[in-house]
Amino acid sequence: MRIAPILLLTTAIGAAPAQAQVSVEERSITDLQTMMGKTSSSEAITRAYLGRIAAMDRTGPTLRSIIAINPDALAQAKASDARRRARKSLGPLDGVPILIKDNIETLDPVATTAGSLALKDNITHRDAPVVAGLRAAGAVILGKTNLSEWANIRSTASISGWSAVGGLVRNPYALDRTACGSSSGSGAAIAASFAAAALGTETDGSVVCPSAMNGLVGLKPTIGLVSRTHVVPISHSQDTPGPMARNVRDVALLFSAMIGADPADPSTAGAGRYAHDYTRTLSTNALRGVRVAVLRPDMPAAMKPVYDAALADLKKAGAILIDVGAPKADGLGDAEFDVLKTELKADLDAYLATTPASVKTRSLDQVIAYNAANAGSEMSFFGQEIFQMAAETRGLADAEYLGLRAKSLRLSGPEGIDAMLKTANAASLVAPTYGLPWLSDTVSGDRSTGPSASEMPAVAGYPHLTVPMGLAKGLPVGLSFIATAFDDQRVLNAGYAYEQASKSRVPPRYLPVADAGQGLDGRR
Repeated sequence: MRIAPILLLTTAIGAAPAQAQVSVEERSITDLQTMMGKTSSSEAITRAYLGRIAAMDRTGPTLRSIIAINPDALAQAKASDARRRARKSLGPLDGVPILIKDNIETLDPVATTAGSLALKDNITHRDAPVVAGLRAAGAVILGKTNLSEWANIRSTASISGWSAVGGLVRNPYALDRTACGSSSGSGAAIAASFAAAALGTETDGSVVCPSAMNGLVGLKPTIGLVSRTHVVPISHSQDTPGPMARNVRDVALLFSAMIGADPADPSTAGAGRYAHDYTRTLSTNALRGVRVAVLRPDMPAAMKPVYDAALADLKKAGAILIDVGAPKADGLGDAEFDVLKTELKADLDAYLATTPASVKTRSLDQVIAYNAANAGSEMSFFGQEIFQMAAETRGLADAEYLGLRAKSLRLSGPEGIDAMLKTANAASLVAPTYGLPWLSDTVSGDRSTGPSASEMPAVAGYPHLTVPMGLAKGLPVGLSFIATAFDDQRVLNAGYAYEQASKSRVPPRYLPVADAGQGLDGRR
């Protein structure tokens, strides 16, 4: 019974039709709309993506990026084609296949597992509002993507991209390297052109890291713009869905359909003020004469020339670069961790109470017990230390928790990002998103090295966009654009101007190891 979700996945993908004579590799949403309007259809495009998944996800490179195919996807595509024939298209997303991270609920007949066998029967038949927004825009919900189990909050020794349901996601650029997490499957799948774009979720780095390490654009929006209802939670302070795609315009198109007020998520009460078409101001001139704060953190030697080239491209796009130093922010990491543990207990208990009766784990404590009872399938690589720590927290009214949340907000916002922007008299900040993708290590767990730009915008709730800045040692690296709350349009505009000036994204080649240079075989 424990392997049923994987067997169902294999059956669903194996049953996909052979790839039609439609090329979808590296196609943008605009490309797909042009194809649907002239030479192709949503049904043909959907079949082509299903063909790629069948050929590459559990065979071929074996990316393991997909947990489930939506059995209703082709029907949705056919409905889109009917709207188009009737001249009733719903807009630029109509008929476009999109993948959804498997901690976000959809009303389709597939489970939302968060990668855990404890949720294998969590078929809720309800759309998260963020999915409802995409569906209302005509998007085809193609399936669910693999992820770091429980969004990587279970253990201090976890392996990014591994879940008991989906296995270990592999990076399309070098199959022995991490796809990062927790939106690992969304990152690998979109890099591999298994769909036009995908939804991920982020608490701290879970959209921007897999985007950077899979050569994608990813946006972690301002907290309060996108609903978190019916998303398996970690933290109501920091959780948010975010769009991932191969270019900035596609990310902006998804984001435009995701924003909206949700009475069940009070943080979004003012979101309607920010609902508009985020593609309308994208321009190659968006950085001309604009002051940009620049961080220069320690980084691997191979990344330095790539970052220098990115800064040169920013200048070419007209930006005025002002170096700033990073604030000390002593204690930020510890404060954030304690906040996340407290909110995990409260928020996950609340979510599990809403799941169908078929789900037998109704609380964090019951999930912990399930994992212990099923250690062979759930804990063969790492344990559940963070879950156990979270179970011992004292609730959302605890004075220490409230003090740590206030401290983390102060250090990340007024004394962090805001202070750096003020020093540079700038409205946005750039930095390397993360270091190089590390080896996936099932023995020792993640061994990440290099810089990380995710913590401060994640804790503060500010927007954070990553855009590809090329390859270092054959591996993708990303450039981060960070601004203050509700300046999502600003980071998208800046990222687009940089993207167009640099043209730095390189498609994956599905190599067994990174193409880091010659000499491994010696001269004899």
